[in-house]
Amino acid sequence: MAATTHTVTNQPPPLVGYDVFANDPALTEGITRYIAAERLDEVREELGTLGKAAGSAHAQHWAEQADRHPPVLRTHDRFGHRIDEVEFHPAWHRLLGHAVTSGLTGAWTRPDGHVRRTAGFIVWTQAEAGHGCPVSMTHAAVPALRAEPELAAEWEPLLTSPVYEQELRPVAEKGGALAGMAMTEKQGGSDVRANTTRAEPLAAPGEYVLTGHKWFCSAPMSDAFLVLAQGPGGLTCFLLPRVLPDGTRNAFRIQRLKDKLGNRSNASAEVEFDGRSWARRVGEEGRGVATIIEMVAATRLDCVSASAAVMRQAVTQAVHHSAHREAFGGRLIDKPLMRNVLADLALESEAATTLALRLAAAYDGGTERDRNFLRLAVPAAKYWVTKRCTPMVAEALECLGGNGYVEESGLPRLLREAPLNSIWEGAGNVQALDVLRALRREPEALNAFLTEVGAARGADHRLDRAIKGMLTELADLEGIEARARRVVERMALVLQGSLLVRHAPSEVSDAFCASRLGGDAGAAFGTLPHTLDLAAVVERARPVIDC
Repeated sequence: MAATTHTVTNQPPPLVGYDVFANDPALTEGITRYIAAERLDEVREELGTLGKAAGSAHAQHWAEQADRHPPVLRTHDRFGHRIDEVEFHPAWHRLLGHAVTSGLTGAWTRPDGHVRRTAGFIVWTQAEAGHGCPVSMTHAAVPALRAEPELAAEWEPLLTSPVYEQELRPVAEKGGALAGMAMTEKQGGSDVRANTTRAEPLAAPGEYVLTGHKWFCSAPMSDAFLVLAQGPGGLTCFLLPRVLPDGTRNAFRIQRLKDKLGNRSNASAEVEFDGRSWARRVGEEGRGVATIIEMVAATRLDCVSASAAVMRQAVTQAVHHSAHREAFGGRLIDKPLMRNVLADLALESEAATTLALRLAAAYDGGTERDRNFLRLAVPAAKYWVTKRCTPMVAEALECLGGNGYVEESGLPRLLREAPLNSIWEGAGNVQALDVLRALRREPEALNAFLTEVGAARGADHRLDRAIKGMLTELADLEGIEARARRVVERMALVLQGSLLVRHAPSEVSDAFCASRLGGDAGAAFGTLPHTLDLAAVVERARPVIDC
C-alpha cells in the first residue's frame, strides 16, 4: 500500500451539474425583454432544459472526447473506391445531434425564433464550440436559398428540421439535413470576386457542372453546400449536394482536412470539383455575392453569439475557481485586485451577450428599421466582440494560474477557440470596411443605428460624450479608411453602452461606461476604478451548482 504523503485541500469543486442558462442573468433577463409574454414560460423551459444539459457531466465528457479525437478523412474504402468521407468520434454526433434536436437550426420557422435560437446557441456552445460550425451554416443557408423558391421549398423543411441524420444518402430519404459553405479559394481568400471555379450550364434549366477548388470548405460532411463559381453571367451562387437524387455520390473531392489551431472537433477541408460536380443555381447569374450575403450576415451574428458563449464560459470558470480557492489568508474572490479582474471580465461577457440578443431581436422584428440597424450593427459587433474574445479568455485562464494552463481545466480549449470567430466570415479589416461601405451608401442605416444608441441619451454623461465623439469621427471623412477600425470600435462600444444603460443593473452599466466609454481604466483587464461596486458585478457572474 502506498504511503499517504498529503491531503488534497483548497481545490474548487468541479463545475458540473449546473444550469448554464439559469446562471446567466444577461441571458435570462434578455429573454424576458424580447420574448412575447405568451411564449415566455415555454422558452424558459426550453432553454432551461438545454442549460442543464450543457452543464452536465455527459456534455463535458462529450466535449473532451470530441476535441481529443478530431475528425479523420477517409478518401477511399477498403476496396479502392473513392468515398471522400469524414469520420467523427461518436461524441461529436451526440453534441451535434443534441443541437439539432434542440431547434438550433430552426430559427426561421418559429415565433421569436432568432432570440430563442441565439440564446440556445450561446448556452449550448458553452458545452463545446466546434460543432457550432455546421449548426450555424445550416441555419444560415435558409435565407440564401429563398432566392430560388423551388430550392427553398425542397430544402428549407430539411434544414430547419429537429431531426439529425448523419448518414449520406439522397435528401428525399432523410428527415433532416445539414448545409455547409465553400466560398474562398487559395488565390483570393476574402476577395471572392477573384474566384476561378467555373460553372458550365447543362441543358436542364438551373443545372450546372463545376470545375475548380475551394481552399476552405466548412463542414465537409454536410448534405449540401452553397458554392460560389464563375458562370457565363459572372460570379454566381450554387447549391451542390453530396449525394445525387439517384443515390450516387456527387463529384466532391476532399483533398485534405485543415490542421487548425483550435476548433479541432470540427472538420474544415480543401475540396475540388472535377467538371462532373453537379450543382443547381441559387438566384440570378452574376448575383452570387448578393445571393449569399444573407447567409454571411446570419453567420456573422453567430460569430458574435459564439464569442459571447466562449467569453461567458471563461468568466464562469474564473469566478467559480476564485470563489472556492483561498490564498494569502482569504478567498481569491474577496481579494480586491482579483475582484477587479473578475469584474472586468464579467463586464466584457455581459456586454457581448446583451449585444448578441439585441441583434437577434432585430432579426425577429423584421421591419425596415430593423434591417437598416442590422446593416451597420452586425459587422460592427462582429468586429469588436470577436476581437475581445481572445484577450478576455487569456485573462480568465490566468485567474486559475497553472491549473488553467493544463488541458484538464478546459480553458486551453477555449483559448484555442477564441480567435476563430474573428477570422471566420471576414476578418477584422473586412468587417471595418463593410461598415464604411454601408456608411457611404446607405444613410438610412446610420439613421437607424443612431436612433438605437440615442434611446439611452441623457441617462449617463459618459455615454453622451462617447456618442458625441463617435459623431465627430463619422463626420470627418479624411483618411477614414485608415481609421476604420477606430471608428467601428467606437460604434460597437457606444452600442454596448447604450444597451447596458437601458437594460443592465446600475453597477454593471456604471462600470462599463466608466471604463469603456469614460476612459477610466488601463489597457489590461483588472484596471477598473476601485470606487465602483465591483463585488456586485462579480456576484452577478457567479455560477451556482444546483442541479
